[in-house]
Amino acid sequence: MPRRRRSRRLSLPALLVIVLAVAVWVYLYGPEGTRSEAGDWWFPPATGSASGAPAGVPTDPDLAALVVAAASSTAPYDRDRFGDAWADVDGNGCDTRNDVLIRDLVDIAFRADSNGCIVRTGTLHDPYTGASISFVRGPETSEAVQIDHVVPLSYAWQHGASTWAPERLEDFANDPANLSAVDGPANQSKSDSGPAEWMPPAAGYACTYVDRFAGVLLAYGLTVAPEDLAAMARVDEGCPA
Repeated sequence: MPRRRRSRRLSLPALLVIVLAVAVWVYLYGPEGTRSEAGDWWFPPATGSASGAPAGVPTDPDLAALVVAAASSTAPYDRDRFGDAWADVDGNGCDTRNDVLIRDLVDIAFRADSNGCIVRTGTLHDPYTGASISFVRGPETSEAVQIDHVVPLSYAWQHGASTWAPERLEDFANDPANLSAVDGPANQSKSDSGPAEWMPPAAGYACTYVDRFAGVLLAYGLTVAPEDLAAMARVDEGCPA
């Protein structure tokens, strides 16, 4: 009598490995939303808040209106005072980092389970270097594109923010008017520098950068270091009227 062939059954560990592999594939490569064009990346409309965040940032600031003062604060700078990094302060369900990526990148694909919030891939036309950078979300790749505070948090702290309430500090740290998706190494090079120490490598962006820096300072009532104002004035002299 012929022997009955035994059916092969997967062991529990092997089955778990397969399920995990499928879940990872769906997480990274599953169905996604897409978007082909970037939104307006400079000075999007601000809504203001009960904490005193400004209703908008001037796009053509008057450098003469800036208040000059050396760096000072009532306490040492501490990033934690500005609240959790990339909080969802506007209540749209997406954290601030992804809000900025959605605004600044093109050819975006979202993580399948994120309801159009978590950017999985995209392309950044970097304003600081002029390069086009492919963004791929992951522990080894996400840092290629970073979110820069145009006016660094520590700079703001030294120029008036140290007296603010916690809610206003958190609003400032997440204000899209002060945020840009940029080349990671360029952001690291900038660190907490003001315009006297660092300007974008792409010279054609200098006028815009100075306007953004000055506009944020004016909107939030922050002062500017004399050397930074001098650097911005030199750039501004060569900008279109």
